Amino acid sequence: MTPTDSTVDRREFLKTASVAGAGLLLGARGVPLLDMRDSPNDKLVVAIMGVNSRGDVLAQNFAVAENSEVAYICDVDQRAMDKGVQTIGKMQRRAPKGIGDFRRALDDKNVDALVIAAPDHWHTPAALLALAAGKHVYVEKPCGQNAREGELLVAAQRRSGRIVQIGTQHRSGPRTIEAIGLIRSGAIGRPYLGRAWYANTRGSIGHGNVTTPPAWLDYEMWQGPAPRVPYRDNVIHYNWHWFARWGTGEICNNGTHEVDICRWALGVDYPIRVVSAGGRYAFDDDWEFPDTQEVTFEFEGRKAIVWQGQSCSGFTPNGKGRGVTIHGTEGSVFIDRNGYTLYDAKSKQVKESVGDEKEDGLNTRAPDRLTGLHIANFVGAVRSGATQHSPIEEGHKSVLLCHLGNIAQRVGSVLQVDPTNGRTIGSDDATALWSRQYAPGWAPVV
Repeated sequence: MTPTDSTVDRREFLKTASVAGAGLLLGARGVPLLDMRDSPNDKLVVAIMGVNSRGDVLAQNFAVAENSEVAYICDVDQRAMDKGVQTIGKMQRRAPKGIGDFRRALDDKNVDALVIAAPDHWHTPAALLALAAGKHVYVEKPCGQNAREGELLVAAQRRSGRIVQIGTQHRSGPRTIEAIGLIRSGAIGRPYLGRAWYANTRGSIGHGNVTTPPAWLDYEMWQGPAPRVPYRDNVIHYNWHWFARWGTGEICNNGTHEVDICRWALGVDYPIRVVSAGGRYAFDDDWEFPDTQEVTFEFEGRKAIVWQGQSCSGFTPNGKGRGVTIHGTEGSVFIDRNGYTLYDAKSKQVKESVGDEKEDGLNTRAPDRLTGLHIANFVGAVRSGATQHSPIEEGHKSVLLCHLGNIAQRVGSVLQVDPTNGRTIGSDDATALWSRQYAPGWAPVV
């Protein structure tokens, strides 16, 4: 990827987000942020953890973002690490170092932040180690492999005072921000329902065989915090998403983005009830999560969110592979990654704002404008105290909804939830699924 108009947009975003003046910059609880104005290179130095898929996109965006530099490419796949070093080395003045163990990057005092795009089971453990080392964190969604990890990460961020940004890029989208502003101003009356969906055409992952890990993979490090199991040939790299030991299913994998928009638009935090229906319907294989799922979240104040996941059926009556509709007493709004359309109460189009750049919402490996803007916001938050678009407190609330959807699916009954903290009420089975078992010595602590 070469610098484009998106790069210019990011630079302008940083300029407008900067805070003028001199002196020490303070973060949450008065802990000093980075004051780089007197730094020789005036850059945020980052290490990227996991570059096989999403991490490759993040690395490229951090490499071209103003006031940012990639110092380390960390991956347990030697091939991906070598490729990442070569790619990023062509995009910035200094080539990054390639290492297999990201913890060595945390030992480097020149590294300011850890960017986490490793599998879900690594997100919180790696983030906690980074915060303990005094680093800032940019972590892809979900922010944890289970509900308890999100709580731990919020607590660790508050204690450290570092910046933790979750990769819900919609929050940095100008048109999404504009759409939320219209909803807040009463353009659709009182918003009461958010509908979110994701529809793809994923194939079967088959039935894997136990075999020897390939020579290019450090499988021990890949497992990290997860309890050890033999290597199987249908898990790495992408299919770990569909195994409960490492992944979180489609609702956390992709649903997080749209559920987050619904929660943002409705102005809600934690639900009072959650119910899920679905299963692994399309294929008979090793996939452990639903490929077809519909979850309803009910909130106080007569509001609800419905998420529909179709991992193996690309048909959608909305004509879009993913998106959101927010329904109110006087109209509705459709929102996706390209913009929004506003309708009145009789479904007549009132306003539309759609970008010229038509981004494929199903292709998470392609560079996109929203990711660039989101990274610019993170860099601005660290460097100059700019307001974060996706602080971990907000990200955790949206991810928690998705975890509750998975828990409701596994328990097979309606979950009653405490609206003050999102915790389940009156179900031992649900409580048992709040956290997980870890490999010896890997249990996260704050």
